[in-house]
Amino acid sequence: MTSLLVIIVLVLLAVALWQLTKIFDLTQVGANSDSSQVASDNDNNVQGYLMFGFLAFLYIFTIYGLFKWGPLVLHTPASEHGSLVDSLMNISWVLLFVVQAITQALLHYFAFKYKGKKEQKALYFADNNRLEALWSVIPAVVLAGLILYGLYAWTNIMFIDDEEDTVVIELYAQQFKWTARYAGPDKVLGKANVRLIEGVNTLGVDLSDPYAQDDIVISELHIPKGKKIHFKMRSQDVLHSAYMPYFRAQMNCVPGMVTEFAFTPIYTTDEYRELPYMVEKVANINAIRTKKSIELVAKGQTALDPYSFDYLLLCNKICGASHYNMQMKVIVDTPEDYKKWLQDKPTIVQEVKTAKTPAAPVDGAKGVDSTKGKDTAAAVVKIAMK
Repeated sequence: MTSLLVIIVLVLLAVALWQLTKIFDLTQVGANSDSSQVASDNDNNVQGYLMFGFLAFLYIFTIYGLFKWGPLVLHTPASEHGSLVDSLMNISWVLLFVVQAITQALLHYFAFKYKGKKEQKALYFADNNRLEALWSVIPAVVLAGLILYGLYAWTNIMFIDDEEDTVVIELYAQQFKWTARYAGPDKVLGKANVRLIEGVNTLGVDLSDPYAQDDIVISELHIPKGKKIHFKMRSQDVLHSAYMPYFRAQMNCVPGMVTEFAFTPIYTTDEYRELPYMVEKVANINAIRTKKSIELVAKGQTALDPYSFDYLLLCNKICGASHYNMQMKVIVDTPEDYKKWLQDKPTIVQEVKTAKTPAAPVDGAKGVDSTKGKDTAAAVVKIAMK
């Protein structure tokens, strides 16, 4: 309701300003005014100074944004390759900032210096080989350097040594949840197909495949610190994107194909929670939540729960109405804790067998004779007819 009132007020204000301009035009009837569409020296001077004003606005807003929103960017990476990604990003930002500052200053300065003047004609410059070489070679060299560094970073990040001892995990995406499947001791995931989805076999694992016999399917992702995790990703329905921001990892999940990404976590969840910047961040978030909770309680609503940091697997593609809610907690354990967590998890084959096994009768329970029930019901009908 408040938003509607604000919109109405703004519309009425716009109408009032429009009417005022019409009244002002009427008051100028008969007055000497310059109705020419040609800009005068005064007009050009005003436009030139406005150029400088806009340049100042750009610089002030840029500096303000760095201080205001700079702390909101991702901080310490939680994977080995994360520092390489951050380095590439920081170099790109610095280059963009320097080029923007120089080119915008030159653009607005020359727009002011060579503003239009009465009786002044512009000099037509056919070409200048030196200038053209300058502004062609410099950007080409800079972009080539960025591209080569980017390819170097991408190759290092995406290279997966098949002979390396890795933890192989499948991330299965579907609207609107994630499911993880761990390869067993054989380090190979069994075949899967959406046509095989049935009952508890929600990933369509081919249970006849020898490699699928030790696969484990779970809904909470645990990974060990210090060991490379080789993710293989599938999608059941639409295009999703597996996004783990603190690990600087993202890869599309495409229906009908398997995509891959690998990284090595370097902080356990508990260790990352204790980083000074994260302690401060959590404290700031909880301060905001506490303030908001006071308002909610005053209105008779439920207070917000305290925030606690967790790594998350998110979907970074708008995949439907509940896209925002498609996430899975990622827990980084020590190698010892990871082994303890994994050792008692049943395989998908065991889960399917358990689901298909009929429940055993409880000791001492009496069976129900269904035929007696039918005879009793028939007798009741006969009595009612009489």
